[in-house]
Amino acid sequence: MTTTSQYSKLLVNKKQWYIFFTIILFIFTLNISIQYNKYLTLKSLEIQNIVVKVVNIYKKKDNYYILKLKNNDILFYTKLLNNTQNIKNEDFINIDIITTKINFIDYLKGFYAKSFNIFKLQSKVSSFKDISNFITKQHSNDDIKELFNALFLATPINKSLRDKCVDFGVSHLIALSGFHLGVLSLIIFYIFYYPYQYVHQNYFPYRNIKFDLLILTSIILLFYLVFLDLVPSLLRAFSMYIFAIFLYRNNIKILSFTTLILTLLLLIAFIPKLLFSISLWLSIAGVFYIFLFLKYFININKVLLFLLFNVWIFLAISPIVHQLFPTGSIHQFYSPLFTIGFSIFYPVELFLHIINYGHLLDNIINIWLNIPSKVYQTYTTMYFTAFYILISLLSIYKKVFFYILNILIVCFILFNYM
Repeated sequence: MTTTSQYSKLLVNKKQWYIFFTIILFIFTLNISIQYNKYLTLKSLEIQNIVVKVVNIYKKKDNYYILKLKNNDILFYTKLLNNTQNIKNEDFINIDIITTKINFIDYLKGFYAKSFNIFKLQSKVSSFKDISNFITKQHSNDDIKELFNALFLATPINKSLRDKCVDFGVSHLIALSGFHLGVLSLIIFYIFYYPYQYVHQNYFPYRNIKFDLLILTSIILLFYLVFLDLVPSLLRAFSMYIFAIFLYRNNIKILSFTTLILTLLLLIAFIPKLLFSISLWLSIAGVFYIFLFLKYFININKVLLFLLFNVWIFLAISPIVHQLFPTGSIHQFYSPLFTIGFSIFYPVELFLHIINYGHLLDNIINIWLNIPSKVYQTYTTMYFTAFYILISLLSIYKKVFFYILNILIVCFILFNYM
C-alpha cells in the first residue's frame, strides 16, 4: 500500500474534508463567541478591578516600568511609574484598569491599558516558584539564572540577554518548542522503557509496548504543558505529538504538510487567541521548512543530510524571522552549530539541574555571554516576504518552485549579510 493511500484513511474524499472544515468552523465560531462575551463583560464597566499575575516586568529608559500581566481570560500591558512595592515576575497584583479604548481585536492580541491602584498581593506558595528558586540557587550569574529559567520554565529573559540570543541566532533554542518537547519525550520514554518492559512481558505481552509508553509520555508532557500555562509554541508541538500518536496508531503518514495544517486549524479553532501568537506562527514556519527540507533532501547521504539540515532550516526561515525582528549579525551564521550542539547541551543541563549541579558548565556560558555583540538593522520588504511565503507554499507541489525558493534565500542572505 502506498503512503498516499495510507494517508487517505484519515480524510478519504472531498465530503470528509467538507465535514471537517464545517466542524472546525463551528468550533471556532463557538469559541470566538465565548471570547466576545468575555470582552463585553470586561467592557461593561469603564474601570475594572482585577487580580492578575505578573508575566514580566522591565524598566524603560525614562525610569518607569512596563508590566505584562495575565489571568485566565486576558493578557495585557500597563505602565508602572515606580516599583516601590518590589513587584517581580510571578507575583500577583490587584489592579484597576481603564477599558474604554480596548477593542475586540486588541483584546484577543493582548492590549495596553492605563491603570492605577496597583497593589502587590501576598505571594502565593507555588511549585512553579519552588522549582524556579531551585534552578536559580545553582547559579551566581543573573543572566545564567534567567537563561535556565527560560529553558526549563519558559519565563521571560531580560533585554540584554534577549539581544545576545538574537545576535547569535539562538532565540529559537531559548523559547520552548518542538525540539525541547522531543528531547523530553525521548528522556521520559526511555526512563520508563525498561521497568515497563518487565511488566509488559510478564503480565500483558499482547499490548503494544511502544504505544503504551507513548501514552504515558504524553500524559507527563501534558502536565508539564499545563504547568507552564500552555506556552503557544510548546502547545503546537504537543498537539502535533498527540496527533502523530493517533496517526501512528492508525498506520497513517505522520510527517506531512496536511498534518501541520490540520494541527494549526484545530489549535486556532479551540483557542482563537493563537491567531495573534507570533511564537506559534514562527513554530509553524519552522516545522513547515523542516517538512519541505525532508521532502527534497531525504534521500541524500545521511552525513550530508545531518550537516545540511540545520544550515538550510536556518537560512530558509531567516526572511520570515527578519520581517518580524529586523536585526542582523554575522554571529547569526553560528546558529546551525549552536543548534547541533544544543542537542547535547540541553539534556546534559537538564540532568545536571535535576541532581543540583547545574553550575558545572557556567564558565563556558560566561565565555559566550562576554563576546561583544555586533548587530545592525536588516531590511526586508513586506512584498518580498509575501512573495517568499507564496513560493514556499508552491514548493510543496512543484520542484521548480523549490529551486526558486533557494535562489530567493541566497539573494536575501547576500543583500542582508554581505
